[in-house]
Amino acid sequence: MNIPSIIQIGDILVSSEVLTEYFCCDYETCRGACCLIGDSGAPLLESETALLEKHYPQYEAWMSVEGREKIAETGFFTVDVDGDLVTPLLRGSEECAYTRFEGESCFCAIERAHCAGRCPWVKPISCRLYPIRASILRNGLTALNLHRWEICRCAFEKGRKEGVPVYKFLREPLIDAYGASFYDELCEVAAALDQSH
Repeated sequence: MNIPSIIQIGDILVSSEVLTEYFCCDYETCRGACCLIGDSGAPLLESETALLEKHYPQYEAWMSVEGREKIAETGFFTVDVDGDLVTPLLRGSEECAYTRFEGESCFCAIERAHCAGRCPWVKPISCRLYPIRASILRNGLTALNLHRWEICRCAFEKGRKEGVPVYKFLREPLIDAYGASFYDELCEVAAALDQSH
């Protein structure tokens, strides 16, 4: 049976690769490189720009001095060359302003504050959903596509080795973003695809 390239669940179009490809962050290898490399900052929803400001007092202590200076200079978000809302980058760098270094490893300051029980918000959903990239189409539907980034090759390899499909690795953020019923249906489709071949 041929697997369809796109699967529709409600008003969400899901690339079949989300169900058939494997992924598991290999942090020991990449050391948080996704926070340090990129043409622009992490994509933000409009609602998240307010969350960045609202929760700033709860996570700012986890940020670097340079990161706090950048926020004071530019605000909590910027607009990139494509007109998208993104997190600010440090001057002359591809590093996100919201990073935190612990030794040679890079973490998200917001997420570190969340894990410490200081901040209820985890971090931007685009970061949590990676390697899925979500986009809103002209017809109003949401498209979920798999993004392949060279710095995450080790994560795809680890996912295949450990047998962790993308959609299972991203269970919590998918539920947070699109609801439990969407995720349950996604699992049903994945199970049906497994049984068909």
